[in-house]
Amino acid sequence: MMRTSALLPLSIIAAAVAGCSPSSQPAAPQTRNATTATPPEARATPATPAAVTDTHIKPTPGVPKTFGDWAVGCDNGLRCTLAALLPEDGFPSEPGSPITLNITREPGPAGAVSVKIATDNAQAAQPASFAVDGKPTALRDAAGLAAAMANGTTLTVHGADNRTLATLSLKGAAAALRYVDAQQGRVGSTNAIVAKGPAPSRAPTPPLPAIAAIAPSGTAAKLTAAQIGTLRKRAACNAEGFTPETHALGGGKSLVIFPCSTGAYNLISALFIVDGAGITPAQFDAPAGFEATGADSGTPVKSVINGAFENGVLTSDAKGRGLGDCGVHQRFVWDGTRFRLSEQSQMRECRGNADFITTWRARVIRP
Repeated sequence: MMRTSALLPLSIIAAAVAGCSPSSQPAAPQTRNATTATPPEARATPATPAAVTDTHIKPTPGVPKTFGDWAVGCDNGLRCTLAALLPEDGFPSEPGSPITLNITREPGPAGAVSVKIATDNAQAAQPASFAVDGKPTALRDAAGLAAAMANGTTLTVHGADNRTLATLSLKGAAAALRYVDAQQGRVGSTNAIVAKGPAPSRAPTPPLPAIAAIAPSGTAAKLTAAQIGTLRKRAACNAEGFTPETHALGGGKSLVIFPCSTGAYNLISALFIVDGAGITPAQFDAPAGFEATGADSGTPVKSVINGAFENGVLTSDAKGRGLGDCGVHQRFVWDGTRFRLSEQSQMRECRGNADFITTWRARVIRP
């Protein structure tokens, strides 16, 4: 069964912003990789001469932390997300499909708060109410829910018939929320969730780096049998039964995704660039996969895990285990000379939550 998720009614976002009117239209259930509401600083930027300026900033993704039964992390734009984790024994507290819940807070003085639920049960993806330690919390008040969680022990999700759909542990939630307050510069201010104080909010909104990417064009190169043999040897590839892929990048260059080695649920592929001058290893501004050395330290060529190239975006999807509830998702774009990290999300804990925490974002600008 497909796992679905829903960003709860858009009024949940608006409720946390002073002066905004709640929306009356709830969001429909979506697949888990659906895009949620995007703040203005992360939206596509028109390719004007001023906007095309590439900031050439080296990616420094955030590192998620774990507090009890909650994972938390922030990206370079100071958008922070808390993710509920299933019990360490791997079993949910209620029968049926497990439910996971993420709470995201945007940066800046307003700091909108949103809640997203993910589950295999489409009905459960649209809960009727929440309760913290038995005390009901308004469904449309995401900031209020977060504040209540900081002082509770359990969060209960109820359906329309008041049936309990899930009971989530709040162990570590207060510490995770305090971490968000600190990362976003809210400690001691009036709009902190946990670390409140009398000071007015001066939480910063760091600008996102910009990448001037090239739109794919042209025809992908075709590899000869001799070239395939040379690349296999150069990348020390031993995977059998896979065919290399080629994709046009533009400017007479093509990307080669060369399957190299396999595991139970990860396929590592070496990457090359083909042009009129020959074939060279692809270059990156950040490693793919789990380690600082890249997808596979044993592969002498830059590589990706479960890689794919579509619509000008190269993806790497490193799985920590077959369930896909931990690992690293990455998106890279081509700038004419190398692949640049435009987005990264990660889940370090293999505890049932496949809605990864974003740790890096960049604005991609195409001509």
